[in-house]
Amino acid sequence: MLVIQILAFIFCFGGIGAVIAATVSNEWKVTSRATSVITATWVFQGLWMNCAGNALGAFHCRPNFTLFRLEGYIQACRGLMIAAVSLGFFGSIFALVGMKCTKVGGSDQTKAKVACLAGTIFILSGLCSMAGCSLYANRITSEFFDPTFIAQKYELGAALFIGWAGASLCIIGGSIFCFSIAENSKSPRMGYTYNGATSVMSSRTKVHNSATDFKSPKAPPKHFDKNAYV
Repeated sequence: MLVIQILAFIFCFGGIGAVIAATVSNEWKVTSRATSVITATWVFQGLWMNCAGNALGAFHCRPNFTLFRLEGYIQACRGLMIAAVSLGFFGSIFALVGMKCTKVGGSDQTKAKVACLAGTIFILSGLCSMAGCSLYANRITSEFFDPTFIAQKYELGAALFIGWAGASLCIIGGSIFCFSIAENSKSPRMGYTYNGATSVMSSRTKVHNSATDFKSPKAPPKHFDKNAYV
């Protein structure tokens, strides 16, 4: 039980780290080399700023200062990733409280409920990250394969794969938390029967009878006729 909880916490903690790295990354989409005329320079964009670089190693980034000029899918992805990070933060706190290796949280039943709640929060965090990355990737692929789209086309960036990996780890770790608590609650308890005070007397009687039988052999039964008491 303890080993399973530690493994689940490692999965969830690593998943939240990957989600944070994907959120702050600027490589959500990169320019496609297949449609670009100049291959010595490339552009990569993220949720917070757009960057450009060249083969000489020079980079220039411009943050998105305004919120109202951003496209709707970028704002939606921002909200989903921020929600994923926030849920992961609270899930980590609840997981530390609900784990058996910690000394806070109260009784075992209370810690089990807190750990199950932490697993649910981690699953929600993973789903938010998965939805945000999938929404962004769907927009990129739809523009790339649209023959009527004449603007600059982009490909999937490394941040999307990191976000998907982090979301998968959060979902797996949260599921392990929930299933470990469920299996622990279904384990049967050992039952003990109480025979009462008569068990002592019965045991003493059995010992006395066995000792008497061991010392003296059984006498043959006596037969009396009808005039024996006359």
